[in-house]
Amino acid sequence: MATRTDRLMSAAVSAAKRAKQWAKLAAREADRLLQEAKKRAESIERRRQLKRRLAATARVMKAAGKAAAMAGLAAGIAAARAERAGGGKRAKGRKR
Repeated sequence: MATRTDRLMSAAVSAAKRAKQWAKLAAREADRLLQEAKKRAESIERRRQLKRRLAATARVMKAAGKAAAMAGLAAGIAAARAERAGGGKRAKGRKR
């Protein structure tokens, strides 16, 4: 029969083994949670970057749209001036 000390040591060893198993489980869970947190942080950062890029693209498109409108306006003015200055460049006798 085991002595009291042997039983105490056996109980201590089994308790230590259980504690080690729980510690490993807790470490795995912590790693999983850390990976999930990193993934979320990366996706939030990606969204921020995408918003910044879209805002920059919108500014460029807005400027390009204004430039196109100004170019169209200038072309219209130039055409009107040319028509006014040219007088009647159409062939005489032809009616619209």
